[in-house]
Amino acid sequence: MGIFDFFKKTDKVGKDSAIDSKELVGSSNNKKSATKEVVTKLSFHPDWNVPQEQQYVFRFLANELEPLKPNQLSLAAISIEEEARNGAWHVKAFFRSSLSQPIELGDIELILLDKDDKRLASKQFNFKDLGTIPAESARPWVFTFDKNSIEAEEVPEDGWKIAFNLISLRGHQLDLDETWKKQLPKEQQELLEKVVKDLPKLGKTEVNFTGLQVNLRDDKSLHASIFIRNGNDKAINLEQLPLEIIDANGKRVAKGSFKLDPILTVQPNSTKPWTFIFPAELVDAENADFSRWTARVVQ
Repeated sequence: MGIFDFFKKTDKVGKDSAIDSKELVGSSNNKKSATKEVVTKLSFHPDWNVPQEQQYVFRFLANELEPLKPNQLSLAAISIEEEARNGAWHVKAFFRSSLSQPIELGDIELILLDKDDKRLASKQFNFKDLGTIPAESARPWVFTFDKNSIEAEEVPEDGWKIAFNLISLRGHQLDLDETWKKQLPKEQQELLEKVVKDLPKLGKTEVNFTGLQVNLRDDKSLHASIFIRNGNDKAINLEQLPLEIIDANGKRVAKGSFKLDPILTVQPNSTKPWTFIFPAELVDAENADFSRWTARVVQ
């Protein structure tokens, strides 16, 4: 099936998902008035040889597009076709730009959302395949989500949208609790941000616990500050956390279960530092070697 076979006279333009261009490309040189709307013009990939009849279909769809605000990038949903052979979803959409200069993008993760903003699928696409997008234009494209990138059981009905995954775009961040912000000087906060940035990259669904600092107090209690790392694009909530501390020799020096009240929330694609205090009766730190140590969730 060729790409033109996906677009039909019966297609309709659905929801538009627009973002400020600085979310993807930083500052813009667009000089247009902040109040003037931009009507995007139909643009074909330079390698396409579009038959006359198919051009009519594309123009009809492009005429249904709403104007954009200046400095926006957008994905306008059209329709989804499921491939019976392998279960892939072929998602037809317009990639649109209201910038006053051409734009070319790289790897970007896209998500499909239903009418209630529940995630249906996610996948990374190389936007270089779309070519250079002229100023103030709309380029039709088919984004194919293979079966292993789809989380839903069936193709959604009306109201779905295709969107840029802004959580993945902004990169992994430090999620500092307000109590930490009040207690830590700005310099230490910046140091934590650097440490978080230098940590190994997480998988997209990975939750990881990484030791930050451990301190054995005079009262024999153990204070362990830990990075709780969330690679998901959804927040995680921790209510109960069974935790153990292992020293450099593999010895378990502390074990306890912590009830977190209020619930401890770690934002999407973020790392939150937190300190857990093991009382003396839960600590066996004799001859402990804290030159290296790990924090593990007890299964």
